Amino acid sequence: MIPLYDVICFYWVETRGRRVCDAVQDLVQHVCTRMWGYVKDTFHTGMGVEQGRAQNLPGSGLRNSWTENRFHTRETRDWTSGSMCWTVLLLLVTLCVRGLNGEGGGQAQQPGHVSVVIVGGTGDLAKKYLWQGFFHLYASKVSSGSTFSFYAGGLSPADKAAPVLFEILKAVTCSKNVSRERCAILKEQFLRLSQYRQLTSLEEYQDLATHIEERLQEEGMKETGRLFYLSVPAFAYADVADKINKSCRPADGAWLRVVLEKPFGHDFRSAQVLAAQLSGSLKDEEMYRIDHYLGKQLVTQILPFRIDNKKVLDPIWNKHHIERVEIVLKETLDVKGRISFYDQYGVIRDVIQNHLTEVMALLTMKLPKNLSDSEEVLQNKLQILSSVLPLGKKQAVIGQYQTYTAEVQQELNKTKEHVSVTPTFAAVLAHIDEARYQGVPILLTSGKMLDERVGYARVLFKNDVFCLENHNALHCRPKQIVFHFGHGSLQYPAVLVSKNLFKPVLMDSEWKEVADHTDVSVLGLPISDYYVQTPKEQREAYTELISHIFAGRRNSFISTENLLASWGLWTPLLSSLASVYPRIYPGGADNGDLLDVCLKGRDLSYTNEVVLIGSDQMGGVGQNGFHVMQGKFRSSDMVSGWSEELVERLAADVEEAAEAAVGQSGVFHLALSGGSSPLALFHRLALHHFSFPWRSTHVWMVDERCVPPSEPDSNFHTLHGHLLEHVRIPYYNIHPMPVQLNQRLCVEEDGGARLYEGEIGRLVNGSSFHFVLLGVGYDGHTASLFPNSKEDKLEGGLVALTESPVKPHRRMSLTFEAINRAQRVALLVMGKGKHELMTQLSRVKDNPNKYPVTGVKPANGTLVWYIDYDALIG
Repeated sequence: MIPLYDVICFYWVETRGRRVCDAVQDLVQHVCTRMWGYVKDTFHTGMGVEQGRAQNLPGSGLRNSWTENRFHTRETRDWTSGSMCWTVLLLLVTLCVRGLNGEGGGQAQQPGHVSVVIVGGTGDLAKKYLWQGFFHLYASKVSSGSTFSFYAGGLSPADKAAPVLFEILKAVTCSKNVSRERCAILKEQFLRLSQYRQLTSLEEYQDLATHIEERLQEEGMKETGRLFYLSVPAFAYADVADKINKSCRPADGAWLRVVLEKPFGHDFRSAQVLAAQLSGSLKDEEMYRIDHYLGKQLVTQILPFRIDNKKVLDPIWNKHHIERVEIVLKETLDVKGRISFYDQYGVIRDVIQNHLTEVMALLTMKLPKNLSDSEEVLQNKLQILSSVLPLGKKQAVIGQYQTYTAEVQQELNKTKEHVSVTPTFAAVLAHIDEARYQGVPILLTSGKMLDERVGYARVLFKNDVFCLENHNALHCRPKQIVFHFGHGSLQYPAVLVSKNLFKPVLMDSEWKEVADHTDVSVLGLPISDYYVQTPKEQREAYTELISHIFAGRRNSFISTENLLASWGLWTPLLSSLASVYPRIYPGGADNGDLLDVCLKGRDLSYTNEVVLIGSDQMGGVGQNGFHVMQGKFRSSDMVSGWSEELVERLAADVEEAAEAAVGQSGVFHLALSGGSSPLALFHRLALHHFSFPWRSTHVWMVDERCVPPSEPDSNFHTLHGHLLEHVRIPYYNIHPMPVQLNQRLCVEEDGGARLYEGEIGRLVNGSSFHFVLLGVGYDGHTASLFPNSKEDKLEGGLVALTESPVKPHRRMSLTFEAINRAQRVALLVMGKGKHELMTQLSRVKDNPNKYPVTGVKPANGTLVWYIDYDALIG
C-alpha cells in the first residue's frame, strides 16, 4: 500500500529540478487522474502496481494504455472533483510556495544532478552487473533528492540498440527491503530516465554533451557531476578518454569521474604507456580503475576488521605469531569463450596481479588513522607493495589444464602443431621486506579447472600448545582467521576466527553472528570451531563499488602509482616464466596431488615431481601427437620439468645412486658423456651437493673427441673445468680416454680402445657401471655412436673407435655392449632444438642403425629419460 503523501513527494522529487510553479498544472493532472489508479488498485483490489500498468520504452513516447482507459471513468471524474484532489492540490501549492521562497526546494538547497554514461552500455558486463548496480544507486539516492540521467553509449545505431537496452533495464531488481509497489515506481522512473545514444565519433560525444546541458538548462537543475563508465576493451580507453576530455567535461564546480575496467596493461611498460596516454586527457583523481574484488563484501571488511579488533590483533599480527598467509581463488570452469583474451594474459595477469595482490596489500598494509581518508589508504597500500621482495622463477610454479591447448587451437584457428604455454594455474610465494613480516611466507594461488569454486584469505597462526594425549582438544587445533569470499563448502561470505584465538568484535549493524551451524568444515576445522560473522544482506561487488564511485571514495580503486608498483613487482616474474612450459593437469578431482606445493626457504616447488603427459594433453603435436603414458617415454621411465628443476632432480638422482653404491660396495662408478647438455648438471653437482661421496667415486668417459686433452674441444677438458677441479676427488679415480698415445691421436694400432676396455675390466665389477649419463644428438646419435656406423666395429667389445660426420671426425666411445651392462642409464635431452627429434623418437620403432639412441636398452638395469619441457613440447 502506497501512502498518498509518499506518491506526491516521490513525484515532486523527480520534477523538483524544473521551475516549480510551471510544473504544478502537470502535477495536478498527473496526480488527479493517473494516481487514482494506484490508489484504487492499492486500497480496493490489493493489486500490485506492476499488475495494473504497462511499462514504456525509454524515450519512446508510448502512451500508457492502462492509465488512458481510466481517464473517463465515473470514479475518476468523481475523485477528480472531490475533496481528495483538492487536498492534493493544496499540498502541491504549498510545495510551490516553499520552492519560490527558497524553503527546502530553492536553488541553494537543491541536491545536484548526475549524468551517468555507460560506454558499452548494451554489452555483457553492463547487462550482468552495471545496470543493476546503477539502478541500486538510483533507488538509494533518489529519496534524498539527487536526480539522475542515464545513457547507454555504443557503436550500434539507436534503432537496433534501444530495444536491447529496454530488455536489460526491465530485468533489474530491487533490494529485499523495498516493497513491491515502491519497486515498480522506481523501475518505471529508472526506465524513463534512461536512453541509448550512439557514440562513435567526436561529434556524437559533442551531441551528448549538448543534450545534457540543454536538459540541465531546461529543467533548472544544478549539475553535481558526470560519470562515464568505460565498459569497452582496454585498447579503446585512450581514444574514449580523449573524446570525453574534448567534448563532455562539465562546467566548473561539477566533478568528472571516468571508470576503467581491467586489464590495465599487459606488463609494466604497457601499463606505463596507457597511464601516460590517459594522463593527457584525465587527471588521476578523475580515473577510477575498478577491481571488482575490492567491492566484495568480505574484502571491503578486511581493514575494518583489523581496526575493530586492533587491541587483540596488534600483538599477534607479526612474524613471531603468523605462520603463513594464504590467498586463494579456485575455479572449476574452463576458459572456453574467453580464449582470445585469456591466451594473451593467463592466470597471473588475470587475477593474481590485481585481485589477489590487492587482498595481500589489505592484509599486510599499515592501518590508516582514518579509514575514510582515501589518500592515506592508497599511500599505505603503495608502501607495502613497494616492500615486497622481487619475484623470480623460483618463487612460482605454473600449470595448465590438459584440454587448454586444444581449446586454443579451435577458438583461435591454430594448427594442430600449435602449443600454448599460457598458464591456467599458478602459485606464487611472496615475502615482505619489513621487520613485522620478515620471513612470513605469503602464498597467492589461483587456477581454472580445479576441484571446487572457492575464494578466501587465510592467516594461519603458530600454535605453541602441545597436547600430549587429547589431540582433538580445541586449544590444540589450528589457530586461524579466514576471510571467506564465498562459495565452497560454506556457500556464503563470512569472517571466521578460530575459537582458540579470540572472539572478534561484531563489525557493524549490517553484519550478524552465525549461531546455528550446519555440518560443514572450513579449511580442516568444523564450522563450530569458529566464531562466524556474515552480512545480513549479500550485495553484489559492482553495486558496492558504484556507490563508492558516486561518493568519491577512491580507496576502493587503483591509483596510477599503485598500478605501476604492482606491475613493477609482477613483470620480472612474468618475463622469467615466458618460455617455461606449465605442468599439465587433468582438471577437477583428477588433479589429485599434482598441484600441491612446498616451501623451501624462499623458493616454491611442486611436492610431486611426477609429470603426467598424454597424447591428448600435447595439443596434437605432430601428426599423431606424442605417444607417451604417465611418466613414460618410449616405454621407459621419464622425468620432465623446467630445465632448472630437471637438472636439480637429475643431480639428486645421481647422488642417491652414488650413496647406494658406496653403501653396498664401497665404490661408485660414474660414466659421463660429452656435449653441452651435461654442463648444467656438472655445475649443480659442484655447487650444491657437498655431501656427494667423491672420494669413493670413479669418473669415466662415455666418449671422447680425438684431440689433445688440453684443447677446449676435448670432452675431458670440459669435464675437468666444469666439475672435477671443483670437487675433492682423488686424481687416480679419474679415468680419461687414452686418445693420444705415442704422440698420435686415435691410431688403431696404438690400441687405445683396448687399453680403456682393460682398465674398465680391472676396476669395474662385471664391467657394469653404476650410472651412465648419455645425451642425444640432433641426428639421433648417443655417446659417439652415429647413424649408419659399421656394426662389426661396435660388436664384442666395450670400447671402439668411431667416425663422426662432423669434425673432429675420429672419436672413441663406449659401445652398446658397455652401455647396456650399466645398472642405470640416464638420457638427458634439453632445448627446443631437440623437440622435432623427440617427436620422431616418440613414433619410431627400435632402429639403432638409423637412430642409435634406440639401441640403448640396459639388459639388467633401468633407463630413465630426463627431458625438459622445451624439448618435449617445443
